[in-house]
Amino acid sequence: MFELFHHSLRLRADPSRVVVRPFHIGWQSNGGVPSRTERLVGEVLEMAPAEARAQLDRVLRDFEARHWQTRRVFMTRYEEIRTQLGLDDSAISEEKRQLIGAYFCHEYSYAAAALMNPSAVPHYDQSGMAEGSLRILMSLRAVGEGHISSVAFREGIISDGCELKLAPEPPFATAADAIGDEETVPEGPVTVYRHRDSTLSGTVIFPITRAQSNGLEDLRLCHFEHDDGSIEWLGTYTAYNGSVIQSEMLRTRDWRAFDLVPMTGSAARNKGMALFPRKVNGRYMMIGRQDGENIFLLDSDRLTHWDEGQKLLTPTYPWELVQMGNCGPPIELDEGWLLLTHGVGAMRKYSIGAALLDKKDPSKVIGRTREPIVAAADQDREGYVPNVVYTCGAIRHGDMLFMPYGVADSSVAFAFVPIQALLAQM
Repeated sequence: MFELFHHSLRLRADPSRVVVRPFHIGWQSNGGVPSRTERLVGEVLEMAPAEARAQLDRVLRDFEARHWQTRRVFMTRYEEIRTQLGLDDSAISEEKRQLIGAYFCHEYSYAAAALMNPSAVPHYDQSGMAEGSLRILMSLRAVGEGHISSVAFREGIISDGCELKLAPEPPFATAADAIGDEETVPEGPVTVYRHRDSTLSGTVIFPITRAQSNGLEDLRLCHFEHDDGSIEWLGTYTAYNGSVIQSEMLRTRDWRAFDLVPMTGSAARNKGMALFPRKVNGRYMMIGRQDGENIFLLDSDRLTHWDEGQKLLTPTYPWELVQMGNCGPPIELDEGWLLLTHGVGAMRKYSIGAALLDKKDPSKVIGRTREPIVAAADQDREGYVPNVVYTCGAIRHGDMLFMPYGVADSSVAFAFVPIQALLAQM
């Protein structure tokens, strides 16, 4: 068995990481009765100036030191409410504007329970990088109150010699938000926007639609090259509403606006889909797990529509006999497509392995690892869900594979895998 380099850095859940989220009423008015939004705004407008000032002072005393540009966030929310209700705010004081904004925000500890299941892609900005270094962008599944999952990001640099340095995490985080009716829960495709002054490392994407209401789970980011040479960052994830799952796709070209698009087709009713980073033989291709047990290869003429595919890999070795799945988008090598897999064995112990697919015909399996690359053991066993190691996507850098991975559904660890040594195990 070859040797991996495990980096000493470990990211863990942190209840102190709180964010001010927009609070959307999510209720529509009935008949002629004023909506809750209108009623709430009306209550603030009816306050005497001294009372409004006192209430705002109380809010700021409780929260201003805990959040980034709190007053500006309140004013942003006020502007959204003003636009929706068509308010003439010429006679509304600054204090009342901020107080209205505060009533439509709430605080949320987005990573209080767990931080896990990362994926990595090249950063959109590679300026100033020294030779042998690559700026990266990671997505993380953050689990907070009510076990609701959201998407967080971290930026960093990897370099020769298995070095990793993460950009400092800003002291305050901000929530990406959709623009629309405060009292109607969005359905279908929705676009959310990063706050204009927020860094990516300080941005969190929360569930927006009813289909996502209980979580955005396991984003598998992909640096996708279109036929015209343009680059788009795409990520498949699982939307969960508490009873039903649905595969969706995150799409962005500028990392400012993020389209969250439900996928269609029979395969999209399953979780764990991973997109190839370019078309193969003129077709979009995806790795899926239709039956929850085996790995399938899917192809489509549309990015967001996926029907049943062909079985590609089945559980073979003891460490994967219960079930298999992918661990992120396939990685293109000269030798073929490197696919990271996960297997579940006795006692529901998770391990990470790999397979090599033919470059021109990914339905042909060239080889696969007989033993895991990483298995839950020793320091990687304990946590919210014990005996689990899991990644949603690695990245090639030179002759190494940089693989961030989740540990026990609780924290994130990092490993560098020598590619040629890995291929030699197949």
